[in-house]
Amino acid sequence: MARPLSKIAPDWWDYTTLPKELLEEVARLTAKDIENLSRDGFRVVMYDSLEDFWLAEALEYIEAWKQATPDEPVGICGPIGPTEQLPLVARLVNALELDLKHAHFWGMDEWYLDGKEVPESHPLSFARTDKELCFNRIRPDLRMPEANLHFPAADPTEYKNSWRKARCAIMQGGQGEIKHWAFNDPPKREGKYVDNPPSPEEYRQLATRVVDLHPLTLVQNARTSGGGNIPLVPSQAITVGPVETWQAGRVSIWHPGWHDNAFGIRLTAFMISKRIPDASVPMSLLADHPNVQFNYYRPGIGTCETDMH
Repeated sequence: MARPLSKIAPDWWDYTTLPKELLEEVARLTAKDIENLSRDGFRVVMYDSLEDFWLAEALEYIEAWKQATPDEPVGICGPIGPTEQLPLVARLVNALELDLKHAHFWGMDEWYLDGKEVPESHPLSFARTDKELCFNRIRPDLRMPEANLHFPAADPTEYKNSWRKARCAIMQGGQGEIKHWAFNDPPKREGKYVDNPPSPEEYRQLATRVVDLHPLTLVQNARTSGGGNIPLVPSQAITVGPVETWQAGRVSIWHPGWHDNAFGIRLTAFMISKRIPDASVPMSLLADHPNVQFNYYRPGIGTCETDMH
């Protein structure tokens, strides 16, 4: 049977093209059901306060950077969204007097506009946000060398090569409403992908690259970062790919409950737990990664019940 057209954007693949029975089963999951989705290689962790949630996310930076030595530099790959952990990271580094000279950091993604990555002067610049919220707040004598800060560029060669200079202990991420990590959005429904999206094996061959963004991604970023001003949001971005993701020792995804919705944060956990990878739901491809952790703010899980208001 042919898969249905997307209810969001018919020229694209996304989670609305999945079987109805799967979507209905996901909508019935309770918070306890989500917690019970843990299996070998996939761990679900719950936090009951935002203070604990953000501190735990910040501590992953410390966990990674404490492993760095002259002989084995180690880093973490981190997102913009969420960002609440970033000032805490700087505060922890300063308080612990953690010397970052052998530590590394990879930004997950950056906007692409007019044939190049946006400059740090752009109001939505991810690199500037990372620096303003975290790295510029670290004491100068503790900061990592500028050469150890890696941000994606229109020519991704240097960024790709940087993954061979240090070990990535942890890749953090949030989850977008289109069920992406970084900007690994589902593909357009065109060419050889008219009837089916790419196979998980094919999608996993993608490395850091320039991508077209699903319309829902544009709407979400306008809502969360631009006051709803969709024309402000570039329609393309440069994103870390599955190739780099599979080099990370652990992939750690953080769900405060407002980046994606109650249904979305159930769907990807279910598909990863049950090993149902599908490129229409890019986050589900992490079903094949050996070490994935989903972190939930329990009060943010919500329900999928109809609530007219």
